[in-house]
Amino acid sequence: MAMPAFAHHGSSISYDTSKSWTTWATVVKFSYMNPHPTMKFDRTVKDGVVEHWVSELLTNPSMMARQGWTLKKTEEALHPGSRVKLTLATSRAGGFSGIVLAIEAENGEAVGGGRASGAVDLDGVPGGLQPTGAIVLPGQENAQ
Repeated sequence: MAMPAFAHHGSSISYDTSKSWTTWATVVKFSYMNPHPTMKFDRTVKDGVVEHWVSELLTNPSMMARQGWTLKKTEEALHPGSRVKLTLATSRAGGFSGIVLAIEAENGEAVGGGRASGAVDLDGVPGGLQPTGAIVLPGQENAQ
């Protein structure tokens, strides 16, 4: 008898969640979807340069709904043009891709669950917190 297989990826394989940072951003597009919602956002850095980022949220729609963040409520809070403070971790490969650990509305309300702690404020710093040196992904520590 065939049985469904379930699997889940860990976020630390793709993102360095030990090095979180914060920035103010403008939501371009938010998608409330499984297994993780996605969001495109812009952030303005020094000299007025706008960076276009893609991200996924660490949380998932089921967890968000249990915390009161239904599809409708979340889409209203994160509509295009919304200004939010994000706590995120950059992709281990670098670039303008990351995982959002927490979202805060301009009024200070936490949006969609998630908790921010120990993050460094890099609002306005080009590229945010990018990986440095040789990129070694988990599981590759002993590879030669």
